[in-house]
Amino acid sequence: MAHLLLLLPSMSYRGEAFLEAARKVGVSLTIAGDAPPEFLVQSPENFLILDLHNPDTAIPAVMTYAKGSPIDVVLGVNDQTAVLASIISEALGHLANSIDSVRAASNKHTMRRLLQKEGLPCPNFMVVSVDEMPADVVPHVTFPCVLKPITLSGSCGVIRADDQESFLQAFIRIANLLKTFPNFEHDIASRQILIEDFIPGIEVALEGLLTKNVFHPLALFDKPDPLDGPYFEETIYVTPSRLPSDTQTRITESLAKAARAIGLREGPVHGELRINDQDIWVIEVAARSIGGKCSRMLEFGTGRSLEELILLHALGQDLPSLDLVKRAGGVMMIPIPQEGILVRVEGQEEAQRVPGVEEVVMSAKPGESLIPLPEGKRYLGFILARGTRPEEVEESLREAHRRIHVVMKTQVSSVIQPGVFRV
Repeated sequence: MAHLLLLLPSMSYRGEAFLEAARKVGVSLTIAGDAPPEFLVQSPENFLILDLHNPDTAIPAVMTYAKGSPIDVVLGVNDQTAVLASIISEALGHLANSIDSVRAASNKHTMRRLLQKEGLPCPNFMVVSVDEMPADVVPHVTFPCVLKPITLSGSCGVIRADDQESFLQAFIRIANLLKTFPNFEHDIASRQILIEDFIPGIEVALEGLLTKNVFHPLALFDKPDPLDGPYFEETIYVTPSRLPSDTQTRITESLAKAARAIGLREGPVHGELRINDQDIWVIEVAARSIGGKCSRMLEFGTGRSLEELILLHALGQDLPSLDLVKRAGGVMMIPIPQEGILVRVEGQEEAQRVPGVEEVVMSAKPGESLIPLPEGKRYLGFILARGTRPEEVEESLREAHRRIHVVMKTQVSSVIQPGVFRV
């Protein structure tokens, strides 16, 4: 039986999906990270303690582990672990994307430079250190612009600025956010901010799989809520897309070109793109699959999940049909309504009863301190729905969310306040 090593951060939502996929594909699974996830508490022998932030210690630990339990495939679930997976794969002698290409996908500045070099549509951009004085940077900025950390994902730290005052505030907020990360003092990229022109338009997400340098589109998600700032908290993803077929074809071609420009050749690719009258703009390219619980809405022609396709490809096995099952599906990432301590979430049963809703999952637990974007790094939970048409799915998600009420306790005044965030 083949053996998979899955690099899983403690805050990731992806572990259970890969665990289920490994069982269906017939793969032995070991999860590596700083702490075992809850679903592995009964099987501690399937967990390897690993510092996911430090390749210098992670590689020797994996090599030692592999002597007793040979590893056939190494996968990461986010940008950081995708890079580490590439480094470990090279050390083990496995075929994988080059380390440089995966690093480029996880570094917004490197990605921008490579896309620009290949002549792909790219906003004007510049990179500055958090040590610079923001007042000295302002004269070189065109408004509106977007400031974002070089290496973070999930819209964490991404802020739009329309004038000098909002630019200074955004710069300071992002600098303070970056200083909270453990590798801030030692990693140059963790001390940098990308500043680029704001690209207006609608935004979509495209999931794909590279096989021998050929890009196969798997699912195109519409994002029906406008993402114009000042923060860019994503809420609803719905597939199939309602965009014209020729636009969908251009989106696929754009992400395929971007992946080639970065140097990716194999494995999952997740892209974020903007479409307007000028062109199709690749905003992000990631050498991993879609995050959160979004993949649970994807089912392919033979009943396979996205994670199963990824494992089959990584093992070099023949892939089944890559066509989606002809049902619409969608997910809503429930935003955190305000900073504070979660007291309770009301209305989950009512939300679950909305026609089309398959599941309402709260990932945040009562008593946890929560922070919304742009400083936050997580969601309150997820709503998953299916239907015959994407319009029906979108309405099911919105109706379910209208029935959910979040009760928070502010940490300053300790007064319980209901926070209802409607989309």
